[in-house]
Amino acid sequence: MPAEIPTGWEARCTRLWEEFPTVGPVDFRREIAELVHELPEGHPVGLFEWASACDATDLEAEAVRHYRAALAGGLGGERRRQAVIQLASTLRNLGEASESVRLLTEEKGNGQDQLDDAVDAFLALALIDLGREREAAALTLGALARHLPQYSGAVARYARDVRR
Repeated sequence: MPAEIPTGWEARCTRLWEEFPTVGPVDFRREIAELVHELPEGHPVGLFEWASACDATDLEAEAVRHYRAALAGGLGGERRRQAVIQLASTLRNLGEASESVRLLTEEKGNGQDQLDDAVDAFLALALIDLGREREAAALTLGALARHLPQYSGAVARYARDVRR
């Protein structure tokens, strides 16, 4: 089990991400690195935050390595699911849409939470990259149907029909 995160660390991490749009990529990575170094080396949360920072600042190949390490190291909670989504998205951007589909399809079977629609959205993008547009459209319509105040049943049925 990973070591506990120091008091106040999460709040400082959140604050850094809130400031991201106003900080240059080099400075942002430096600030995240300083924060990550407060955790034990190889801590899955630190690996995830570093991967996310690399990903957000156009170092996708490095991000992939760290997402995988964070997941292998036992990253848990909501960050685990975020890591899968972000890893799959990055892999798709790097031309590995098949691996993205595999990861996200597996993730769909790992329970339900507020990130379900994000899983479906990134899965739909990867399916489009593989030429599976009807499947992507059905997935997207199914996700949309859950949010419609009217016609949700009809749209859900149509989504199933599109998949056929």
